[in-house]
Amino acid sequence: MHQHLVAPVEVARLEEVPEGGGLAVFVGDRAIALWRTGDTVYATDDVCSHMQAILSEGHADGYTITCPRHGGQFDMRTGAAIKMPAFAPIAVFPVEVRDGRIYLEGASL
Repeated sequence: MHQHLVAPVEVARLEEVPEGGGLAVFVGDRAIALWRTGDTVYATDDVCSHMQAILSEGHADGYTITCPRHGGQFDMRTGAAIKMPAFAPIAVFPVEVRDGRIYLEGASL
């Protein structure tokens, strides 16, 4: 079995990701939300596991993402659901910030 190596994909610049909010980006047809805490960026699925709301339209406080539809919450570092009505986790993706540019690991998408 061969593993195909995929180069990291540049998706945004650091200054485009607001503190306390999300930025929606697409890699292929996959919607991903970028979240920023200081100079650290996290990437999660942009769709809530509870009712398919767009998470990047919600807000973030510390490491907690709050869904705009029903208030379910997720940990942006792990994807774990931490407040009902959300109960299923969301996917998280490896992020690299280099020279003010944000890259996602292509092989993980």
